Amino acid sequence: MSKPSVLFVCVHNAGRSQMAAAWLSHLAGDRVEVRSAGSAPAGSVNPAAVEAMREVGIDMSAETPKILTIDAVRASDVCITMGCGDTCPVFPGKRYLDWKLEDPAGQGVEAVRPIRDEIKKLVEGLLAEIAPAPPA
Repeated sequence: MSKPSVLFVCVHNAGRSQMAAAWLSHLAGDRVEVRSAGSAPAGSVNPAAVEAMREVGIDMSAETPKILTIDAVRASDVCITMGCGDTCPVFPGKRYLDWKLEDPAGQGVEAVRPIRDEIKKLVEGLLAEIAPAPPA
């Protein structure tokens, strides 16, 4: 059985979707293939999001926003939009979720921390469903 793949989408691919991808990569290891993208990617990842993730030991400073492509959606089992009105191309057999999350754009790290923590809880729930940890 191939490992599940998840695509996180937000408009700028600079905050929410980057944090979600970083959390899933961190928590799942190699059990899940992780992608993130945006319909109108920013020039760089939100520095407050990078700092908030650094505080929990996850370095996403090398990440760059990527454009959403039909191929990325086609290659993913689960497509998650981040409450930003983005829409993904719809393909049969894919699962689509929309996580309602506050936009961290233009906010300081203090405002990004609760968003980061909410994303972690959502990612943990998703991971338990699609690729639970093997028994010890």
